[in-house]
Amino acid sequence: MNNLMKTTVVKGSLSQVSKDTGIALAESFLNADCIVLVDVSSSMEDKDAQGGKSRYEAACTELAALQASMPGKIAVLAFSNDCVFCPSGTPLMMGGGTDLAKALQFAKVADVPDMRFIVISDGQPNEPERTLTIAKGYKNRIDTIYVGPEVSRTGQDFLARLAKQNSGQTVTADRVLQLSSKMKLLLAA
Repeated sequence: MNNLMKTTVVKGSLSQVSKDTGIALAESFLNADCIVLVDVSSSMEDKDAQGGKSRYEAACTELAALQASMPGKIAVLAFSNDCVFCPSGTPLMMGGGTDLAKALQFAKVADVPDMRFIVISDGQPNEPERTLTIAKGYKNRIDTIYVGPEVSRTGQDFLARLAKQNSGQTVTADRVLQLSSKMKLLLAA
């Protein structure tokens, strides 16, 4: 993993907008329109994205493009065994498992009117049924973007089920290509 990705503040991220405008980071979080939960589990290190990049590297590149085009509107959360807020706009690679249930529990505090939620994952959470139970308690829709090999129907099927249960949409990012355009499509719906 590139160490620069760990410390770079993404153009359009909540940290950058907060610094440029002088508003508190907490206030910039309140101005966000969308919470993006990014899977940073070990499977996201698989190098099956364009140019031999890992899914994680490709996701970071695409998230940076999205934040630059929608400054201050995207809050990023990274999840694996734990879930963390990433105000710099770059989800830190953590490795480990995929505790999407914990991530949804963590993000639930932002389930306020008109907030959008997008989960980016290869769709293989540690506890699928617990994840669906927690998601069912959300007031807002949850959209999903599947990243991973096309042969893995299990992950795609789970994310489609999660989105459908929460009146969301699901899309596939072909090996994480054009992730930002897929996210814009979901945000426009």
